[in-house]
Amino acid sequence: MALVLCVQLLYCKAMITSFRGLARLTSLLIFGLAATPLAAVQFPEVDQGYPGVRVEQLSTGLGVPWGMTFLAPRQLLITERGGGVRLLDIDSGNLTKLQGAPEVDARGQGGLMDVAAGPDYANDGWIYFTFSKSVDSAAATTLARARLRENRLDDWQELLVTDPATDGGRHFGSRIAFDDQGHVFFGVGDRGERPMAQDLGNHIGSIMRLRLDGSIPPDNPFVGKPQARDEIWSYGHRNPQGLLFDQVSQRLWSIEHGPRGGDEINLVIKGRNYGWPVISHGKEYWGPLSIGEGTSKPGMEQPRKVYIPSIAPGSLILYRGEAFPAWRGSLFAGALKLRHINRVALSADGEVLTEERLLEDLGERIRALVQGPQGWIYFSTDSGRILRMRPD
Repeated sequence: MALVLCVQLLYCKAMITSFRGLARLTSLLIFGLAATPLAAVQFPEVDQGYPGVRVEQLSTGLGVPWGMTFLAPRQLLITERGGGVRLLDIDSGNLTKLQGAPEVDARGQGGLMDVAAGPDYANDGWIYFTFSKSVDSAAATTLARARLRENRLDDWQELLVTDPATDGGRHFGSRIAFDDQGHVFFGVGDRGERPMAQDLGNHIGSIMRLRLDGSIPPDNPFVGKPQARDEIWSYGHRNPQGLLFDQVSQRLWSIEHGPRGGDEINLVIKGRNYGWPVISHGKEYWGPLSIGEGTSKPGMEQPRKVYIPSIAPGSLILYRGEAFPAWRGSLFAGALKLRHINRVALSADGEVLTEERLLEDLGERIRALVQGPQGWIYFSTDSGRILRMRPD
């Protein structure tokens, strides 16, 4: 009896030891699988004719993808002008439609426009948006922010509804930029009301500067001045559709639509007047007639670059990545009319050196640009595509 009991105990111990070993092995296998990243999808390559660069298509079939921002290394948030917001996994190509987008007035050039993860997004979760909002029977460019919870945008706060709202469908702006001192910038165009861009008593044709919570910084240039809006940082802009703050050089740049000719890249300086519509390098749409009083006037800023004919710029970034070393420090703009990506090389003091036109063979209206975590350049087209440039 004792012998049988001993044999049974030894058998049970062996079984327990074997089970523990199996459990440990299973655990190691599971951990190994979890720790090993899944292979990224091989996205289709797009013929584009530029040497040394591979262009891949990550997604297609969207509405006009107006703005893009990275929330995490593989999560790209996209706004569609018609009002949709989607989250793209840049490794798998999976696209998720988010709930809770704001109600937008998608008239003419308006709708849901830019999106930008806040400078402290990892801690506070704020995402900033610009869109055209219905105000009575008119529309106004609006800056707002929200937080993403699972697949829904919540905690909406409208930080500034620009004034006045107008009933036209043109020149809403509007891109977003952050400096490294806790400020957010965004622009609004002249809304088709040209003289208002010279009137500091409204927001039309201006670039605004706010604190991240929407309050007004006391050192804004027109704070406390009669008949001027405290939010204004610069004015006399026709339609800024690209805006960036470069933390390396501490410079704020904009690119804006001229009329027929006269698109401009501007170095935006506190309190300065950029001239529209008193000065312009463009012509009237209806004939070869100059606009305003000429191309220059004392007290009004000159652009760093003028495009004649117009390229119709849709966005602006300054490249600081490692993937394309020869491009570091260059401005990149999407061109809507001439359908390319425009690269402008700058000197150390911000002067324009050379210009290059990339991806002309695509034949696409390039809307938004963003630099990815690998230093690759992601861009959208008005035909509803999301693509990226990477070294070949």
